[in-house]
Amino acid sequence: MMAAQSSKFWSAALYAGVAASIFSTVAQILLWWVCWDALPSILYRDARFAAAIILGPEVLPPPATLDWLVLLVATWLHFGLSIIYALVLSRLIYRLDLKISLIIGVLYGLVLFILNVYGFAIIFPWFVETRDWITLTAHGVFGISAAAVYKMLSR
Repeated sequence: MMAAQSSKFWSAALYAGVAASIFSTVAQILLWWVCWDALPSILYRDARFAAAIILGPEVLPPPATLDWLVLLVATWLHFGLSIIYALVLSRLIYRLDLKISLIIGVLYGLVLFILNVYGFAIIFPWFVETRDWITLTAHGVFGISAAAVYKMLSR
């Protein structure tokens, strides 16, 4: 890639990661709200799961209530991982057309689901509790939205 193209790639991939992080989180929250009526406790639970990667398992015990430090750490970790994941996806699709990129994006999201809730569970066993269709759907939303935003911004 030439310098101008490289700069455009990095910028588009970064914004794709941030946008996909937001879109997937909103999708997950909406699905929780519509299907499980478990808000906000399930959101707090998942924030504790993520934050425990950095803060340690002592943040895990119930009740899963609002803790601003946990929420801040979980949010930054989610954005950071989303940007890294979007950079990888963007590299995979940067020469492909939109339709194929969106298909690869969804598949990529499903692979991330496996990595996140099965792979991470080897080291962080509390992620076993997140193995459900809503989390799977949110990862699919992540992949397709990262691909769409990247393709839109990289034109």
